[in-house]
Amino acid sequence: MISEWELFFRLTLACFLGGVIGYERQSRRKSAGLRTNVLVCLGSCLIMVLSEALYFNVEGRTNADPARLAAQVVSGIGFLGAGAIMKEGLTVTGLTTAACIWAVSGVGLAVGAGYYSGALFTTALIFSTLGTLSRIDEWVMHEKNLYLTIKTHDKPGQLMNISSCIDDLQLKVRGVKVKADEDHSDILLIDYELYNHRSLKSIVVVDAIKRIDGVLSVDVN
Repeated sequence: MISEWELFFRLTLACFLGGVIGYERQSRRKSAGLRTNVLVCLGSCLIMVLSEALYFNVEGRTNADPARLAAQVVSGIGFLGAGAIMKEGLTVTGLTTAACIWAVSGVGLAVGAGYYSGALFTTALIFSTLGTLSRIDEWVMHEKNLYLTIKTHDKPGQLMNISSCIDDLQLKVRGVKVKADEDHSDILLIDYELYNHRSLKSIVVVDAIKRIDGVLSVDVN
C-alpha cells in the first residue's frame, strides 16, 4: 500500500500534467479545455491507485488482475471522446480533442501506477505535438486554403451545380455552411472552405463559379 503522502503526490502530479495539456487546448478555444483534461487525468490516476490498492488487499487470496479496473478507463473514455466529435455539413471536428482526452487518461493511469517518467515524457510529447504541429498545419493550410462566400438564387440542384464546378476545378471541400439571406428568402449564402492543392489563382475559381446560372456574386474572404 502506498502512503498518504505518495497518494497526495500522485494526485497532485496528475492534476498538474492534465492542466498542462488542458491549458494548450483552452488557449485554442477547444471544447475540452483546462478543467476537462484535469478531471480526466485526475480521475484516471485515482482509478489506477484504487486498482493497485484493491489488488494488495486480496493478494495471495485470489488471482485478481490489478489492471482490470484501470482497463475500463481506456474503453470508457471513448464515450467522452465521442461526445467531442461533431459533424457539421461536410466538416468533422473534435477528432484531435477526442484523441487528446484519451491520451490524457493514459497519463493519469501512468501517474497512478507510479510510472512518473513515462507520464512526464508523454505529457511533454502531447504538449509539443498539439502546439507545434498545430502551428505548422495552420501555416501550411493557410497558404493552400481558399475561402469563398457565394450568393446564389435558391433553386433545385443549385448546390449540386456549384459542387460539380468545384470538383471540375479539382478543389477539395474542407467545409461548407449554407444559410438563407436575411433580406431575401429566395437567396442563399454559401460559405466554402476549399483546399487549393493546385494553387489555382482565386480569380480563376471565382470566374468559373460565376458562370453558373443563378449565382449572383462570389467573394474571396
